[in-house]
Amino acid sequence: MRTIQGALDGKGLRVGIVVSRFNEAITRSLLHGCTGTLAGLGVHDDDITVVWAPGAFELPFFARQLARRGEVDAIICLGAVIRGDTSHYAYVCQRAATGIAAVADELGIPVAFGVLTCDTIEQAWERAGTKLGNKGSDAALAAVECVNAGAALGKAE
Repeated sequence: MRTIQGALDGKGLRVGIVVSRFNEAITRSLLHGCTGTLAGLGVHDDDITVVWAPGAFELPFFARQLARRGEVDAIICLGAVIRGDTSHYAYVCQRAATGIAAVADELGIPVAFGVLTCDTIEQAWERAGTKLGNKGSDAALAAVECVNAGAALGKAE
């Protein structure tokens, strides 16, 4: 049996991060966790491009633009959508999830989904660096692992 697995080594990788300005206090915490993890994996600060989007709905648009430039090896999308009293939450979550997945599928680049979809602001904070870790950090780990696993697959046979 042959196993292919991506290493958690970011040396030499160029990473784009698209982050939602809506719920900015939470998304800045996700961004801090993300960039801290990338640095810990060896990604140089000069190799990180951060693009701010108005909200989670717009994340796929900017992720696609960034991917088309061909200047990054992976993209990480960060956002925080918190349920309100209307159906708006469902539309934003659906657009973010399907749009981000479509960028990866269409352009063949790893795109990590670091978008919180929470019922309450307390749940969001728990996932942005308190009780439940930092999902921005988790997205950084996923992006680096995917780039390296993809490279390993390309070298197989």
